[in-house]
This record gives sequence, structure tokens and C-alpha cells, in this order.
Amino acid sequence: MRTRTLRRAGLLVVAAGAITTLAACSTPSADSAGSGGTATETSTEVAGDRVALSYEGGILVLDGDTLETVADLESEEFTRLNAAGDGRHVMVTMSEGFQVLDTAAGTTEDPALTDLIFPADTPGHVVRHDGKTILYADGTSDTTIFDTDALADAEGELPETETIEGVEAHHGVSVVLEDGTFLTTVGNADGRNGIVVTDAEGQTIAESDQCPGVHGEGTAADEAVVFGCENGALLYHHGEIVKLDAPDQPYGRMGNAYVSETSPLVVGDYKSDPDAEGYLLGAVTVIDTEAHTLEVVDLPDGVEYTFRDVARGPGDLAYILASDGSIHVFDPETREITESFPVIAPWEGPGEWQDAHPAIVIAGDIAYVTEPAANAVHAVDLGTGEIVATADLEVAPVEIAVAAG
Repeated sequence: MRTRTLRRAGLLVVAAGAITTLAACSTPSADSAGSGGTATETSTEVAGDRVALSYEGGILVLDGDTLETVADLESEEFTRLNAAGDGRHVMVTMSEGFQVLDTAAGTTEDPALTDLIFPADTPGHVVRHDGKTILYADGTSDTTIFDTDALADAEGELPETETIEGVEAHHGVSVVLEDGTFLTTVGNADGRNGIVVTDAEGQTIAESDQCPGVHGEGTAADEAVVFGCENGALLYHHGEIVKLDAPDQPYGRMGNAYVSETSPLVVGDYKSDPDAEGYLLGAVTVIDTEAHTLEVVDLPDGVEYTFRDVARGPGDLAYILASDGSIHVFDPETREITESFPVIAPWEGPGEWQDAHPAIVIAGDIAYVTEPAANAVHAVDLGTGEIVATADLEVAPVEIAVAAG
């Protein structure tokens, strides 16, 4: 039986606002940038999409059309960015939890790194599905859930949250389905080995320990959920867990799933040599959640990528930003690259995964591509392959998230 706790997270965050390490890193209001950074735009026009870029010690917020900087906000040295899912906010992983970045997309306000924090011991994965945003704390394995749209309506307070307490701390992830079914990873300090699925009342309905190194998740069409394993993947669909073995055994690792909720096909990253140096990968997996199959597709020579370089976009296609500097359009149905668009200069893989290296995110028909070596970010029209906007920055972008206002 899992433990569920309902609480007004905003009340906790009011207290957390006194934490000096975070108060010094946030913008107190939309009217003043305060000590937390500088807002560079005040407008009476409703903003469109906004792009958030992390860099060492700060976060830039850019206009999604022009890529002009509208705010430069101070943060901790290394932060991770994940869209909250409401078209306006971004979750920033900070030392005290998930801090809320208001990009002001869809409003006439100024961007702000707010004082609102979802407390979490070692904040990790952020999942968005079926109107819920799900936050996972690696330090406790607790899962925090809230209605995504409620964040935009909170007016200075965090929305009501539900906390599902974990069992043993590990680097994990959770998913909540439409009917309240709860899926979460299982592990401890020594490793991770599977998932457990409970119903809305907390009763276990399925579980598997056949997923060494379980990592990442993705929810495809018809709420088919995939988790990556070091020897394949786990698929949960219609109340059952199916193990999908990788063709390479005992090690054929999928660690990240790139999904479209209108497609039954999941694209995943893939690594078959546990001793390989570096982070560049030259193959992808394609999981058919209807046929219950996993296939590995080798990419052409020179088409290598990292976990930051794959995104799903128009036509349910996958878009791979490769080390040759091009966006390669991958069709999961045919398992082929159909087009390639040169965008940035060729690049080498990072020494550590946290290091700045090119990344891609997609909003509508536009791909946003970072080029840390040139301190730049580009907007690419995926219909034509043309670069429609470029911003020259004074910093090297690390992570990127889009709020589609």
C-alpha cells in the first residue's frame, strides 16, 4: 500500500522562501529583477513562446520568435531545465528542490526565477502526462504530483500537491496515468532493477525486477509506457508488463525514451558497449508498443548524438541533432533518415554528460538548437530546414527548455 499525502505545497514554499541560498538566486516579483537577475524587456504585448537556456551560474530567457534575450537571471552553478507543461513555467533543479521559473510566455509580464520551490531531496526527473506534472526526488524516491494547469493559476503560491512516498532512495522516475495508475522505478543506493505499478487505491497490479539499470520513461499512444533497461526495455500496457530484450546481451542499454503521445512507436537511445568511452551514440532503438517489439537501427557514419540531441516533432518523426552539425529526420515507421538539414558546425562529444554540448528541443514546427562552441542558439523551420533566427550569446548554453505560450 503506497502512502499518499495531500498538501498545499505553497505553504511549505513560503517557509522555504527564507532559505538564503535560494533567495539570493531568485527574482522577487515581476516588477523588479531584484538581486536574482536582470529583466531586459517590459512590454504591453502578449508574449509568445519563450526559450530558457541554462549556463554556468545563470539562466537566459529568450523570445521564441526573435531569440532576443528578455531576461538574464542568476542561478546555482549547474541547473537542469524541464518545461512544467503549462506553456509558461519551467522547473529548475536547484539544491533545495524544483524551483519555478516563470518565463512569462503568454502574458505581458516579465520573466522571473520565482521564490516558489517544490521541496525535494536531490531533484531529478520531471514528467508531464494527461494534465499532471510529476516530480521525482532521487534522495528519498518520493513523487510529487500536481495538476499542470494549476501552476499558472496559483497566483504566488504553488498548487495543491499529492506526495507518494518512496521506499528506498535511488535515481528514479514515476508516471501517473489517466485512471490514477501509478508507475515508479524500484531500486536503492546499490542499483535499480525494475518497476512497480499500483492502482489508484495503492494496490500493486504489476511489477518486474527484470530491468537492470532502469532509467528514463516515455508514454506513447494509448498510454503505453516504456522504461529503458541495460538489456532492453520494459513496456507497460493494458495492465501488463512486457520485457523487450535488446539484440545485444547481456548489455544493450536504452536509457532515454523519445515519444509522441499520438504514435505507438517509441524512439530510444542505444549503447551496446559498456566500456565505450565518451557519450556519443551511433544507433537508436525503435519500440513498437502495439506489436511489442524492440529493434535497433544503426545510424549512418558520422551521425552520432547524446541524450540531449533527440526530439520528437512534426509528423511524429524524430529529429536527431548529430555531431556532423546537421538535424537528421528519422522516420520511426520506415527506420530510415529521410532528410538532413545542416545547422551548426561539427562538434565532439562532451567529456562529462553535464558539460555544455549541442542540444535540441522542438515547439510546433520550430526546432531550437544550441551551439555552445559558438555561444549561440538557432531557430530552425523543420518544414524547410532553414535557420529562421540566430542569437549570439555571451555565454555557453548548457540545457534548454521551451515554454509554448
